[in-house]
Formats: sequence, structure tokens, C-alpha cells
Amino acid sequence: MSFIRRNRSLFIILGVAALLALWIASGVMLREPPRPPERVQPPPMSVAVEISRASPIERVLTLQSEVLPDQQVSIRAETPGRIESLAVERGSFVEAGTLIARIAEDDRPARIRQAEAAVTGRESDFRSAQRLAEGGFQAQLRVEMAAADLAAARAALEAARPDLQRTRIHAPIAGVVNAQPARVGSFVSVGDVVAEIVENDPLLAVAHVPQHQIRHVHAGAPASIRMIGDVAAEGRIAYVSALADSATRTFRVEIELANPDRSLPAGVSAQVVIPLETVMAHRISPALVTLDDQGRIGVKAVADDDTVVFQPIEPVRADVQGIWVSGLPETLRLITVGQGFVNAGEHVTVVNHATDGDV
Repeated sequence: MSFIRRNRSLFIILGVAALLALWIASGVMLREPPRPPERVQPPPMSVAVEISRASPIERVLTLQSEVLPDQQVSIRAETPGRIESLAVERGSFVEAGTLIARIAEDDRPARIRQAEAAVTGRESDFRSAQRLAEGGFQAQLRVEMAAADLAAARAALEAARPDLQRTRIHAPIAGVVNAQPARVGSFVSVGDVVAEIVENDPLLAVAHVPQHQIRHVHAGAPASIRMIGDVAAEGRIAYVSALADSATRTFRVEIELANPDRSLPAGVSAQVVIPLETVMAHRISPALVTLDDQGRIGVKAVADDDTVVFQPIEPVRADVQGIWVSGLPETLRLITVGQGFVNAGEHVTVVNHATDGDV
């Protein structure tokens, strides 16, 4: 007991300390855990839109082509000989039947006279043989031999006359004398080219249509042609091949162009535009076109609930003011500023509306 009385103050201090520790511990254990800070949602992205409305536009097929003459004829010598004269100049226009060149006649007239004399002699022999046979003074065999000789003489005469005619070379078609390889004094053999005539009325623009587009192309349909030098012309499809090229799988198409004054040249390159069908399309800036996660091309628009939507598109045609695309609703709010910073499904704030035609 004396020990307790002597250390009474110590026990009091220890007791107070124990109570204080229990009080502190109870406060820590009963305290609510701290709440995590509230996450602040960023404000919606602001975008500018335009009210875009569809318009009827003609879908066209644009092809590269080569402009060819309607006819290109090489006039060849049909008899051998020396070129005696040229009746036309290179670059001149000639009608069908115009004299182009002369080949020297040489002994051809003499051969004709000789053949004519032979025919006359054989006719006399044949008549004499007939009279003698009728009088019983000559066998029928002699008459038949005379008839055969007469037929041979007449055949020789018929062969000599055309050969003389072939020394006069005439144009088989109307057109421009494009080349004259033969010169006065030169010798030509059968088959040598004397002149070349090109007929440029009409012209033919020859293009090749891909197999997936050929169903839209029909003979008689109109087509526009633009040549080098910004020369434009209108024509019609004259021919559509029924068989695709085995190498390119394309179909040959010929567009006929009237060229009465022959001012349009042949042999040049040209762009052919063939109308296909009329569709509803929007004209937009190429800068607005983007790709989605699936690799489809399209544009971004804002729905009625102010969320971003991706709209796939199909190009129709292009002009200096932009590109025409189909596949969109007739009217939509097209994002014109900020489309690169938003994704489909995001909520956005529309800050202004551009006027139609500003895209």
C-alpha cells in the first residue's frame, strides 16, 4: 500500500495518457474516409456548321480518248511505172474521183492497139471457118479452134485496157491529201503508196469504258469532248463494243463529231464526258472529306441532338468550286470548322451557321 501511495501521481498520469490514447484512436477509427475530388467534365467542343441542301446534278463519266479521222486511205499503185505527174498538192482538199497522179503510159496504148488488131483478125478467121464448115469444105473442129482463138484475143484486149486506165490514179474518197510519198520521176511498183487521204468529217473520239460502267453507256447518247487547247465539241456515241478487251477489260466506244469545215484536227488527245444519270448531291469543299475507322470516305455533320455523326459519301463530279457528292440526307448541318477535333457520337456546341455555298 505504501508503494501505491508513493507512486500515486505516476498512476494518475499513466491513466490519463491511456484515456487520451483511447480517445484519439476512437476518433481516427470513426472518421469517414475522404471523398475523392469531383471530376469536372470539359465543356463541349465548339464547331461551325453550314446548312447544306442537296441539288439535282448530272452524274458523268469522264474518259481520256484519242481523236481519229473517219477515214484514212492509202492510195496504192495498181500498175508499175514511172510517176509522170502529180495533179494535187499535199494539204489540199479533194473530192472523190479527183485525179491524184499519172503514171507514164509507155507502150500500153500500143499493146491495146495490138490486142484490138488481134481481135479483128481472129473474128475474120472465125467467120471464114464458119462459112467453110457450112459448105462442107472444113471440119467442125476447125470452127471450134477459131472460136477459141477469138476468145483468147478478146481476153487479151480486156486485160490491156484496164492496165492503161490504172495509169490514172484517182481519189477513192473525199478528204485532205495528207501525204504524197511518190515524187515525179520515181518508179512505183504494184502496192507502193502514191498518196494518203484523210477524211476528218466526221471525227471519231475513241475511248475505253471500264467494265463496271459500260451498262450506263449506249449508242446514240450525247457526249461532250474537250480537246487540247480548250477546244470543245458536242457529239453522239456511234459505237459501243460488244466485247471487252481481253487485256484491259474495257470496252471500245466511239463518239462521232460533226466537222463540216474540217477545222478540228485528228490524232489529238481529248477528254470525253458522257452523261449517265441525274442524282441529288451536295457541293462541298474537298477539305471537309475525311475517313472513318473503317476506311470509308465521308463528312462530319451535327445531328438534331447536337451530336457528331459521320456520313459516308460517294463522289459524283468535280468543278472549280468544289466536289459534288451523293449519299447524304437532303438537308444536313455540315461541320465546316472544327471537324478534325471531334469524333462521331460526341456532343458539340454549334457556334454559328454558315450560309449555303460557303463550304
